[in-house]
Amino acid sequence: MIERQPSSLREKNRHQRSAGRQGSVGSAARHSAPRSGPLPDEKLPLILEVLPNQNYALLDSGGMRKLEQYGPYRIIRPEKQAIWLPVLDEEEWAKADAVFTGDTDEEGMGRWRFPRAPLGETWPMRHDGLDYLGRFTSFRHVGVFPEQATHWDHMEGLITAARRPVKVLNLFGYTGLASLVAARAGAHVTHVDASKKAIAWARENQEVAGLSERPIRWICEDAMKFAEREVRRGNAYDIILLDPPAYGRGPKGEVWQLFEHLPHLAETCRAILSPRPLAVVLTAYSIRASFFSIHTLMRDIFAGMGGRVESGELVIREKSAGRALSTSLFARWVAR
Repeated sequence: MIERQPSSLREKNRHQRSAGRQGSVGSAARHSAPRSGPLPDEKLPLILEVLPNQNYALLDSGGMRKLEQYGPYRIIRPEKQAIWLPVLDEEEWAKADAVFTGDTDEEGMGRWRFPRAPLGETWPMRHDGLDYLGRFTSFRHVGVFPEQATHWDHMEGLITAARRPVKVLNLFGYTGLASLVAARAGAHVTHVDASKKAIAWARENQEVAGLSERPIRWICEDAMKFAEREVRRGNAYDIILLDPPAYGRGPKGEVWQLFEHLPHLAETCRAILSPRPLAVVLTAYSIRASFFSIHTLMRDIFAGMGGRVESGELVIREKSAGRALSTSLFARWVAR
């Protein structure tokens, strides 16, 4: 993990991962009185990088495309932010095993083309010794967002250093890589996603990873509604992960708007932190804003709790020319 000066922001569609896994669906924005107490310390800009490794690499990018290595496969996907020129020649790009084609709009569906040989829907992947399944989806995603590895490493370090039982809540948990990393580190994990398909995939990943005996609760439910119920039930967590979409619809057609609903969700997460909390990590994709937006929100919400809010961008370092591709914004409150 390397800290550098920030690069430009990148749009990335997240809400297509499933039609029903969106956040508060039906919970209107709520406005409460400002928090009393001093704001947390701050650290920014913080640029967290993922470098090429044997399991994943951004091989090249440019011409609004990116060439990636996922385990045994080379994959080409659209990348609107890659407005520069590729470094590798077309012969190298032509070695791709899978190419996402069709509708490439942020909300559109497409299909995969396999130029070299037909491939199955899934294939074995690995992260830091953790086995899981990659999958070709109709929304161009493959089941893992490699830039999140820096957050996973940070969380794993907090769990290990705590030297006590740690409870982790993973909201909008998707295919479960963060949940598996936390469970492997010894945490008790609650994984929440409103998509039955995502939950099934995550449970499959738990089996593939050999972590079936680890304590993970798989909850298929709306993230906001679950968090609100946890407040009423008096449950609490030491680490909370938030990875909401910018926009989406819930299982009953309810609308989620990040700027409208995120403040209440973040407030609710504060309310279900344990007496000895460790961190709350928020990642935001596909929003037209500076990281200062979510940074300021997190500092306001965690006023009076001490700690520090660290904010910036997640980037992937390219293998061909060393250029950085920014993927998302983040802000995380850390107790110490």
